[in-house]
Amino acid sequence: MHAPRVAVIGSGDCDNEVATEAEALGAGIAALGAELVCGGRGGVMAAACRGAQGAGGRTIGILPDGEREAANAWIDVPVATGLGPARNALVPLNGDVVVAIRGGAGTLTEIGFAAIHGRPVIGLETHDLPLVQPARDVVHVLELVRQALREQGFEA
Repeated sequence: MHAPRVAVIGSGDCDNEVATEAEALGAGIAALGAELVCGGRGGVMAAACRGAQGAGGRTIGILPDGEREAANAWIDVPVATGLGPARNALVPLNGDVVVAIRGGAGTLTEIGFAAIHGRPVIGLETHDLPLVQPARDVVHVLELVRQALREQGFEA
């Protein structure tokens, strides 16, 4: 069985408060022994990767560009797709659990693809949809991630 993966989705631009939450989330994902998958760019993605790397975790970026060099500085495994926004289908597909932090239309499409692929979605101040399990804060997100991974047979 592969290591569990948690896909983190959210805005490519964020303020310091959101970046702090995303960084704490990334560190928590690494502490669970899970790999972090994201879109590989800035904002929530970069902050979450920074937290994961800082905690000794591994990060995977599914990039919209055709160049691996376009990844943020905290991506261990950049995956160039050349697909533009169509790569949004691949990010949740490569996570066993999906965590959405705020976000706009791109995040909404990734939530939709997570549902299509049967991935559980946990949300922190994101789109209010029946398929998104809301969390109060980062600590609660990590509790829900741990529970979802255990339900899938991972030792998180």
